[in-house]
Order: sequence, then structure tokens, then C-alpha cells
Amino acid sequence: MLGEFAYEELLRPVPGDEPGEYRLELPEAEYRFTARRGSYDSWQVAPESVRCSRPDGLDPLRFLPYARQTLGLRGETTGHLIRELSATLTADARQLATALTAAELADLDHAALEGRQTGHPWIVPNKGRIGFSAADAARWAPEARSPRPLPWIAVHRRLAEYRGVPGLERPEQLYARELDDVDALRAALGPDAEDYLLLPVHPWQWDETVLPLFAPWIASGEIVPLPSDGDPRLPQQSIRSFFNTAHPERCTVKLPLSILNTLVWRGLPVERTLAAPAVTAWLLGLRDADPYLRDECRVILLGEIASVTVDHPLYRELPEAPYQYKELLGAIWRQPLGPFLDGGERARTLASLLQTGSDGRALAAELIDRSGLLPGDWTARLFAAMMPPLLHFLYRYGLVFSPHGENAIVVFDPADAPVRLAVKDFVDDVNLSAQDLPELRGLPDEVAEVLLRESPQGLCQFIHSGLFIGVFRFLAPLLEAQTGLPETEFWALLRAEVLRYQDRFPELRERFELFDLFRPRIDRLCLNRNRLLMDGYQDRPHRPHAARYGTVPNALVAVDVRMPGQRDRIVTPAP
Repeated sequence: MLGEFAYEELLRPVPGDEPGEYRLELPEAEYRFTARRGSYDSWQVAPESVRCSRPDGLDPLRFLPYARQTLGLRGETTGHLIRELSATLTADARQLATALTAAELADLDHAALEGRQTGHPWIVPNKGRIGFSAADAARWAPEARSPRPLPWIAVHRRLAEYRGVPGLERPEQLYARELDDVDALRAALGPDAEDYLLLPVHPWQWDETVLPLFAPWIASGEIVPLPSDGDPRLPQQSIRSFFNTAHPERCTVKLPLSILNTLVWRGLPVERTLAAPAVTAWLLGLRDADPYLRDECRVILLGEIASVTVDHPLYRELPEAPYQYKELLGAIWRQPLGPFLDGGERARTLASLLQTGSDGRALAAELIDRSGLLPGDWTARLFAAMMPPLLHFLYRYGLVFSPHGENAIVVFDPADAPVRLAVKDFVDDVNLSAQDLPELRGLPDEVAEVLLRESPQGLCQFIHSGLFIGVFRFLAPLLEAQTGLPETEFWALLRAEVLRYQDRFPELRERFELFDLFRPRIDRLCLNRNRLLMDGYQDRPHRPHAARYGTVPNALVAVDVRMPGQRDRIVTPAP
């Protein structure tokens, strides 16, 4: 809380009496701590150094009342924030009670490791899950690590629409892949079974949202509850996406959950759910037609290959209604990762590299040791696996993923060295250049209507904020502390990888200038400021966007390390 609130300048600690010491004066308490200032003007607070003038001041729940005036919190925001923080701490306690060592974490497969992660490091109340009871969290939170079957429902085509990629144009093609016995599910529908679409539903969503809000259409028989397909499903970090643990070759399903977590209600927007397969088909077409992406990067795009959308007949006519009521019911089927991995390859979300085991050892440090590589060499391979496909999509095609720790999945070779990248969550997190580019002129209408457009620097911000600030800002000091890799070398290696890509494609020079990743300062995106001061807990007709507040120095520019093999290109600080 001290570090992230200070990073967003919600709090402004002042230097203390000793080098590296800081003091925070609040109306009811004084805090002292030591901290190191890191990249992007971040604060790395030493936990054991924090002292407070009040005996209960080290309790984070007590900290909020002490800091509320300085933070400028409204009363209702403080009340809801305490609830979110308490739920987050409860989830953290569960994780601590069942924690594994770094070596044990390294041995887990991709699905099992998801249930061991501690949440977004940038957002303080990162497991608030407003709407879940304690029993709900014990059943359905990722840290519960409890696979459970999902019930299915049938929805009449008067309410529901289906979309699929080529080869899955008809729902029966999807059901044949995903269900052992579709006829058993359809049996309850009688002679009109073909008039209905089938989809799984989260039991919490059915009880809390579908039954109350779709009651007239359940009563009319247009929505019919069905049995489960029997396959146990394991929740991922996003809570609303599920691995199929009985049939890992089958799709991950993404379902709406009307809970407020991190910044937004976790539903499925109607228009985006409808368009998801079209977006997938377009992205896969770009990848498959580009030899660099297809053959050299071998980037894996986990496509959203089918969807069923159920639009509430009343809320769809109310554009001014809160957006949570336009995201109530539907499903997206996403390709599973396993079939895309080569023999011996393993996958881990990028976020997992920030994990520390119960023995105090970082998972990343464990993987570096297992790889037999020097820390700098392993980190260079991480950047070489991740950056080229992300840069190529940006520079060549004017599109950017949101490559945050959950959406970006790192693929490792049998020695645990990073080798390539997998990306997921397209329709929610792919953005296009607002500036006219030839590569975007033939965009399919269904794709053009749903994907958001951003200015060139807005696209760059997704990489800076989602990846560099959201993940690497935390990974760099972790690697320095546990492997001895200096932070300056970390950022120099990252810059060197960007320059290496640019050397490879000199014909894109104008795009390098248009999508300039080397501006001396970039906007400071503030995820906590959004919750605390901007949106709070209000309902609104559209999803909120992260707040912007001031600027921070660009870590790609503020390095002066000469890298091996770059004798003629010294990485120099900005003037």
C-alpha cells in the first residue's frame, strides 16, 4: 500500500533522517520506512522497515482510516475499500497457509500454477470480489484449487445468438468437440431442441443473477436449466475462465460473473462476445500469413473460437443503464494451450514469474538455476521470446495486445529457458491504431465495429503499462535481489531487444517513429487512483478506464549500459 500509493502520488512521503529513509505524516499517525526508488519512479518499500507511531498502525485495515483524509477518500469509498481489502487479505491468508516452495512451484503444470498466484501486484485490493460470500470464495476462487463441474442451460434462439470461426460455423460442430453426449443434454428440450443453444453457466451467476433477472423467460421455457456435462472445471486467475481438467484438449470456457473485482464487473459484454470468433479468425489470419510470426516467433494465439450471447430483452433497450446489466449471460470457448506445445515444452503465465515460494525463493530464480544459464542470459531469452511478436504486431499491423501478466504466457524449453510466447484474451484486450494504416483498411466490419482505436502513443501505453510497468517493474528488483542481475542491466537488455527488432526490419523505420517506445517520459497510469478517487464504486453505463496522472521517466531511455554485441550502439540516457 505504501509503495503503490506513493507511486501513483496518492501519498507523498518525504525524506527522513537517514539515507533511504522516508516519513509519511498523516493526521492521526506517522509512518517511517526505508525504500529504494526504482524504474518508472516506483517505490520499493522494505517491509520489515515500516514503523508507525500508533501501535495498531501496521494493520493495513487500520491504515485506511488513518490515511483517508490524506488520500481524499469519500466515506462510501472508504467503506467499500475496507471490504475489498479484507477479502484480499483473507485470500492471501489462504495462499500463505498452503504455500509451496519455489522448487515445488516450478514442478506444477500451467493449470495448477494458476491457483498459486497472489494477484495483480499493482492493484492493492486485487482479490476484492464484491458479491462473493466466504463460501463462494472457498468454492470458486482460484486459490481454492477445487475443480467442479458446471451446469449447462439451454436458451431459445429468440434470446441467444451463436458465432464460430470457420469450421465451427454451426453450434453442433462445437458441441461435437466439447460434449460427450449432446443428446443427453438436449433430451429435456423435447421436439423443439434445435431451437435452443446450449452453454455452461456459472452456478453463482445462475443463482445470483440469471434466476432473478431472467425469471420471465425461465418461466416461459425460453431458458431451461440442464444437467452438468460432468467435466470438472478449474478456475483460472480471472475467476470467470475455467480449465477442463478431465479433458485438457477441450476448450477453456469464459463465463460472466457479476462480481466487482479489481476495476470492473466481470461480465461478458454482449457486442464483444458476439464478435470474439471474428476477431480470432482475423488475428489468426494475420499470424498465419506472416512468416516471421508463424515460423520464427512461432507465437501461439489462443483463439476465442466460439461464443453464445444472451442479451437481456429489457436492458438492451436502456443504453443509460449500468454496464453490468449488459454483460449478464453468455459463454466464450477459447482454445486450450496444451495442444500447441511441443514435446518437453512447459508454459507458465508471465505473472507467475513474480511469485515467491514459502522458502522465500523466487520462482524465477529457481527457473534460472534449472536452466543452467546466467541470470542475464536467461532474462535476455525471456525478452527474446516475448518482445518480437508483440513488436511485430504493433509496428507491422498497428495493433497491440494488452500483454499483462495474466494474458501473456511464457513457453519454456525442457531446461526451463524461455523460448516463445502465447497470448490470450483478444476481444477484450486487442486495440488498433486510430491513425490510418494500409494494413487496417481491409478490416472485416464485425472486427472494426468492436475493437477500440487508440492514438499511436495510446497503443505504446499498453506495452509500457501492461507489460513494462505492470510486470517488469516488479520483476527487475526481484531478479536483482535473488539473482544479482542489476536493474540497469535488466532494462538495458530489454532496450537491446527492441533495438534488435528494429535493426531486423529497417523498412519499418517510419512505424518506429510513429509508435515511439523511446519517449523520455510516458503517462503514469494509476489503477489504485481509479478506484480511490476517480470511479470509486459507482455504477456507470460504460466500463471505466485507468486514470492518468502526470508522467514518469521511461525505463527504456534512462539506462546507460553498453550491452554485449552492441559496440556501435551504446544505450544512452535521454538528454
